Amino acid sequence: MNKIVLNAGLLIFALSVVFFSKNNLPIQDVLLRSFLVFFIATVMLSIATIIFMKSINKISSQKNKDLSQTTK
Repeated sequence: MNKIVLNAGLLIFALSVVFFSKNNLPIQDVLLRSFLVFFIATVMLSIATIIFMKSINKISSQKNKDLSQTTK
């Protein structure tokens, strides 16, 4: 899952480089802004992934608990 988040972040980085370079900014500003966008997007996607995985684990443990109670 981490590879997917990192690849999505790198895609966002590449797209932001293209977007910011269209504004005729100096290369340092383009790279700095793109890196900030990459960092923020990657952290947000990582947090969303963690929350998603925890919710799946919680739901599956509840289903297992319900199944074990009904079979007794």
